[in-house]
Amino acid sequence: MQGRTSVERPTILRTTEDVFCLFGSGSSGLGVANTMSAVESCEVPANSLLRSYKDGDGYADCYVAEIQGSVTQQDFIEAFYTSPLFKIERTILKYLASKPASDAEARLLAAGKAASFSAWKIEKQSTEELLLVDFTGRTRSWLMAQRATGSATTLLYFGSAVVPRKSRHTHRPGMGWAFHALLRFHRLYSRMLLSAAHKRLGQA
Repeated sequence: MQGRTSVERPTILRTTEDVFCLFGSGSSGLGVANTMSAVESCEVPANSLLRSYKDGDGYADCYVAEIQGSVTQQDFIEAFYTSPLFKIERTILKYLASKPASDAEARLLAAGKAASFSAWKIEKQSTEELLLVDFTGRTRSWLMAQRATGSATTLLYFGSAVVPRKSRHTHRPGMGWAFHALLRFHRLYSRMLLSAAHKRLGQA
């Protein structure tokens, strides 16, 4: 992909969450448990499409995994949305939200030839970034692949954002109880999704 730039490695935010206690270091049913250590929590990169949500009133997070070699944004998007783990989410959305998606549609999304994918629409897309908004308008999903500075590796970023909504009782914007109840699961699931894409690219 032309016009790609190298970036410095992100500042890693260490967490106390021990994912191997939850899944077991020997478990590999979905092929992600043994690669979770490659994924780290990090700051949302400055000037990225996700940054405005991080600086806003809602919530935003970001995870990164480093992989050997040059990985294009197109390859990253395809690997992410066609991983065995994400296919489970696609199946759930197909039957519970009537939002089906196929591997062929994921490839179109990766190639910049789609306006939507399953439950998401493209909010913004460039040669290095993809920002999707879900059909409710509350959440964003973000992917970016960039070469690391001074290294023959690529940094794979995955981030999410949730915007506040107005309470029916107070009429003030807030995140809601469901957000707080599911936040821990969301963080773990985000790591698993990025790990699954990382593993898939490593096998290519």
